Amino acid sequence: MSELRAKRRKRPELNLVPLIDVLVMLIFFAFVTMQFKSAATLNITLPKVDTAGKNEFKGTNTIAIDKDGTISFNGKAVTEEQLVAVLEQVHNIDKDIPVLIKADETTQLKKLAFVMDACRKTGLNKFSLQSR
Repeated sequence: MSELRAKRRKRPELNLVPLIDVLVMLIFFAFVTMQFKSAATLNITLPKVDTAGKNEFKGTNTIAIDKDGTISFNGKAVTEEQLVAVLEQVHNIDKDIPVLIKADETTQLKKLAFVMDACRKTGLNKFSLQSR
């Protein structure tokens, strides 16, 4: 009987520390490489313009018009009256700041014309229309 006890082996142990380290590094890598999208991002399909130059924009003010005609300023939905008021505030801060207009390819010309006219009325003449 004593021989049986002497031959009994230790149970193998699984070292969890290296496994946890690898798991933490994988989670960290996933968060670092993940692209976060704003919840207020509108679903806009930009029109294709073959003769357009490079889409280089260095401003911080963006006006978006989705296919339903909803206008948003820097990702926040605004009414037409609110847009004019916001553009006047932007003009008071810096009259030479550029404004980027992103309009869905199916947007009514009336909405686009209103946005462009609102920019001109408030003195923001440096605006551009983004295309793909």
